[in-house]
Amino acid sequence: MSIKVTTRQVDGVTILDLSGRITLGEGSVTIRDAVREVLAKGSNKILLNLGNVTYIDSSGIGELVSAFTTVKNAGGELKLLNLTKKIHDLLQITKLYTVFDVKDDETAAVASFTK
Repeated sequence: MSIKVTTRQVDGVTILDLSGRITLGEGSVTIRDAVREVLAKGSNKILLNLGNVTYIDSSGIGELVSAFTTVKNAGGELKLLNLTKKIHDLLQITKLYTVFDVKDDETAAVASFTK
């Protein structure tokens, strides 16, 4: 199973609920397209909810970094929500945990975006 993306809006923040596997190929392309689509619609506050992501490989991690850079270059903010233990550990090992703004609570995450 590859990645599924559901998009919703909460207080001006676009939340992308991801579920499945973020892997080389379809999984990483799906995230890239979803982030670009949100930016194209003029929203640059993006929260990636990773609570239902079962697996992520190195290209998936690369895609998160790429999405982060794309959003930042567009003058926006990208934050991560609900990391699973595996993804949390992976971000710690790769030292990317310090790059991303990671939240555990959706309400607090939405409130943390600059107005």
